Amino acid sequence: MTSAANPAPLWQPDPDRIAAARITRFQAWAAERHGAPAEGGYAALHRWSVDELETFWQAVADWFDVRFSTPYERVLANSAMPGAQWFPGATLNYAEHALRTAEDPSRAHDVALLYVDETHEPTPISWSELRRQVGALAAELRALGVRPGDRVSGYLPNIPQAVTALLATAAVGAVWTSCAPDFGARSVLDRFQQVEPVVLFTVDGYRYGGKVHDRTETVAELRRELPTLRAVIHIPLLGTEAPEGALDWSAVTSHDTEPVFEQVPFDHPLWVLYSSGTTGLPKAIVQSQGGILLEHFKQLGLHCDLGPEDRFFWYTSTGWMMWNFLVSGLLTGTTVVLYDGSPGYPDTGAQWRIAERTEATLFGTSAAYVMACRKAGVHPARDHDLSRIKCVATTGSPLPPDGFRWLHDEVADDLWIASVSGGTDVCSCFAGAVPTLPVHIGELQAACLGTDLQSWDPQGKPVIDEVGELVVTNPMPSMPIRFWNDPDGSRYRDSYFEMFPGVWRHGDWITITDRGSVVIHGRSDSTLNRQGVRMGSADIYEAVERLPEIRESLVIGLEEPDGGYWMPLFVHLVEGAALDDDLRDRITRTIREQLSPRHVPDDIIEVPGVPHTLTGKRIEVPVKRLLQGTPMSKAVNPGSVDNLDLLRFYEALARNRS
Repeated sequence: MTSAANPAPLWQPDPDRIAAARITRFQAWAAERHGAPAEGGYAALHRWSVDELETFWQAVADWFDVRFSTPYERVLANSAMPGAQWFPGATLNYAEHALRTAEDPSRAHDVALLYVDETHEPTPISWSELRRQVGALAAELRALGVRPGDRVSGYLPNIPQAVTALLATAAVGAVWTSCAPDFGARSVLDRFQQVEPVVLFTVDGYRYGGKVHDRTETVAELRRELPTLRAVIHIPLLGTEAPEGALDWSAVTSHDTEPVFEQVPFDHPLWVLYSSGTTGLPKAIVQSQGGILLEHFKQLGLHCDLGPEDRFFWYTSTGWMMWNFLVSGLLTGTTVVLYDGSPGYPDTGAQWRIAERTEATLFGTSAAYVMACRKAGVHPARDHDLSRIKCVATTGSPLPPDGFRWLHDEVADDLWIASVSGGTDVCSCFAGAVPTLPVHIGELQAACLGTDLQSWDPQGKPVIDEVGELVVTNPMPSMPIRFWNDPDGSRYRDSYFEMFPGVWRHGDWITITDRGSVVIHGRSDSTLNRQGVRMGSADIYEAVERLPEIRESLVIGLEEPDGGYWMPLFVHLVEGAALDDDLRDRITRTIREQLSPRHVPDDIIEVPGVPHTLTGKRIEVPVKRLLQGTPMSKAVNPGSVDNLDLLRFYEALARNRS
């Protein structure tokens, strides 16, 4: 799946757009102040950013006017991975920077948060009101005895109160962690029990898909099973009274209190995120106040080109790192759009309607949503005024070429399409959006600044225009400072540094083209390796799911004890479709002609559905383990799966095969 030598781009920014991009202004400024190359465009800037790593990150801190309350001794005291030491001696506060716009009298009454629920009626919250609420809540947290380093948890949907709670937690120097309320009690406890929170923010329920979902019983169970809690704060989203012993949201945010921002070391923990954790407990990933601050300034202010005039909408929940990333839009003075509800209610085009109603300039969604819109015959530009959108960004899985074409044809022919790829592990992107570069179909534009992204063969040699392991050979400030409950760091090292010591191996297959663009092929731990020829599962999905009868698919490659290799393709069909000989033939022909005769599946099997992690990723490795005969209890953590019953189909299939 390498690209032709010089294919025509799908989109090319015009000279005015390139000149106006913040990354262009940053490069000119960094050339004058820090020795960055003035010529050579993005490629030269990127090369400098990885060759002169310390100077680059110093330039980012200067450009975005990071407030160090005590100065740093140097930018990078130790560049080892793991164990990099960034900005030792420095103190700062993430929340102070997120609320800085409120200090500007000319902007204090502008909109900081724009909240939308399934009624699609936007509710604005001003910068001054957000700052006031954070000040009041931070004071209440301190009064409850919350101190720097304590954990504060949220069982909350994507609502303004969740943003206030995160910022108040960071202001105090405590450590935030959250789960979405569609997570069941076991999933939440698998996460929160690891970090032992002292405060829990909860809702009584939420609305999704036009229905009300009561969560009072789940909240009661969380309270029983989290013995470290000192306080529970109740947000009455459905209008109920606070349960006995819980504080009411309005009571803890009613005061007019100036926020006090605890000045903490650069590497002080900001939040804990969780890996999908399909086997064993989810990894509890700890990222730092300073590391996230700098990484998100770079990512949002330079790569996403966000500023005070923008409105930033990304469809996400509080259980996914993209929510944390979305909240960081406040750092650039941008209005952040929060949507709480189903991505497809009342119809598949719902997210485009929200983008129109909120006048979003950057609209982020999943590749799966784009492909669902294409399949459902949605026409965004015909049905909605999307003239404010400058960029549509996608993540979660690779955006197939057909998705690029559909966005170009159905949203705007002058549309910047940013397919991005990173991970919860760094709460950022390794590759993706660059406002000054062309967009090629099926490709991410380039590796991100400060990220020495490479594709390595099994011997650890970099390859170009060939599929290899995604590695990062230099530290990034937002890499985890540690995992929670991993005192000797062994779980952290095993997760990223076992294959190539001292080099971050992420677990994705990628191709880096000779133009510097990037193609993602899917997870390397679920790669299809047929007769020595590797192919990413994402390539199969892209081809097969073009067929109108197929809603979703799952492909697994099994090495068998006798040396054989069994490669079944599981298909979830749309209503009314049948897996007859004609459809089987078309699936086989599609894979043979578009991909490779070697990767035609041995069996095509209809399934009742494809299982996903709670953040929407297809579950491949646990299904592979089930098919190899691993018991369900060892193959998967049940609290990490969206529908455990679907896995029982694969378990039964394994029994029938043996």
